[in-house]
Amino acid sequence: MSTPGFVWYFRPQVQIGIAQRALGTQMFSMNKKTRNRLLALGCLLVFLALGALFYINWVVQRPFAVIVFLADNLTPSVLTPARNYQGGSDHRLQLEQLPNFSLLATHANDFAVADAAAAASSIATGQKGNNGVLGVNQGKGALPNLVAIARQRGRATGIVSNASITDATAAVFYAGTADPLDYSVIARQLVEGSGVDVILGGGAADFLPTEQGGRRADARDLLQEIRGNGYDIVRSETELDGIPSWKTPKTLGLFSLGNLNFADEFGVDPGQPTLATMVRNAIRLLQYNSRGYLLIVDAGLAGKSATQNEGERTLREILALDDAVAEAMRYAGPKALVLVVGKRNVGGLRLNGYPFRNDKGAGLLGINAQGAPSITWSTGPESGTRTSPEGPVSTEPSASKRAAAIGVAEDAVAVGSGPGSEALKGFQDNTVIFQIVQKQL
Repeated sequence: MSTPGFVWYFRPQVQIGIAQRALGTQMFSMNKKTRNRLLALGCLLVFLALGALFYINWVVQRPFAVIVFLADNLTPSVLTPARNYQGGSDHRLQLEQLPNFSLLATHANDFAVADAAAAASSIATGQKGNNGVLGVNQGKGALPNLVAIARQRGRATGIVSNASITDATAAVFYAGTADPLDYSVIARQLVEGSGVDVILGGGAADFLPTEQGGRRADARDLLQEIRGNGYDIVRSETELDGIPSWKTPKTLGLFSLGNLNFADEFGVDPGQPTLATMVRNAIRLLQYNSRGYLLIVDAGLAGKSATQNEGERTLREILALDDAVAEAMRYAGPKALVLVVGKRNVGGLRLNGYPFRNDKGAGLLGINAQGAPSITWSTGPESGTRTSPEGPVSTEPSASKRAAAIGVAEDAVAVGSGPGSEALKGFQDNTVIFQIVQKQL
């Protein structure tokens, strides 16, 4: 009877030990499963974080197309008359549809009012330049510019201008010099080392020797030299349209010895393309680069006309810029980064008096209903005149009559759409344009 009693006494403890071991094994198994699940969850979170980082930095914020328009006189005092001239007070331009907006301080490093070279240098390099200096630092060394940075990052690049391609605004994106008026040197820098894929504009005289109708004193034919570097040379709109889209974009189009025709002169020389036509073709040729492109567009004639106090022509050049912006938005697509940036004000145009709300076109010119000139200038040659019993009377008088208008202290307008353009807000310095574009390249 003792043995059965012993067995009866010992068996529960054996059973308890077995149960404890089973419970421990179960807990170890549960801990292992939990650890594996936590490890898997951690890996998933890291993967999602890396994916989000890639998406934010490469998919969302790096648009395929980056297009920057630059123009003198894109300021509130000129933008409002241009809008009214086209369609009356309720009209809105294409560039006014862009959602993001800022007013930019445009001063130079050394002067409160920037000249063309300093204004362009601030935007192209992100550093305030001195008046009379183009794209170089105090030690005269070339500063990195947006086009050079875009090329380093694998993007195709293009520069378009309806003025001479060697003028300061276009030239600062491929050249650097302490003398922005030395067009011969600037043209040489374009040919010898710029690497810009598509260049369209005027200024052929700076590339040709004098015996060929140019103004180069060194007898070099730079058009022949750049052709040897693999570029197609086009001299008319027909030739430009004829370049196949599938070709590797290496194109230099020079459509005039100097500046192209003003917007009110087209038809005089039908071989010249409009600014909008050049923008469309540049996009067509650049968009086949798999890593995207940067296109710089200089609406240079708005400043040229203002320098001579040509009021209606200045307004029409702002409208030509607006047409080119519309073309870019149409062909580059809604996800492109498009910035339209004023560089400075030249001449100080003002629209005066009390025109009716729907007055437009010629109704905003000449002497207004109050008997005062509708358009006046701060400085310049007073281009408009009319005959009166007292003799010729200026219809666009200048407060300070000069051979050519000079710069005016006024903030410039910047508008934009697409990734990165949301950084345009409030009052900013014009160097912010460099920062916005560089981040998106």
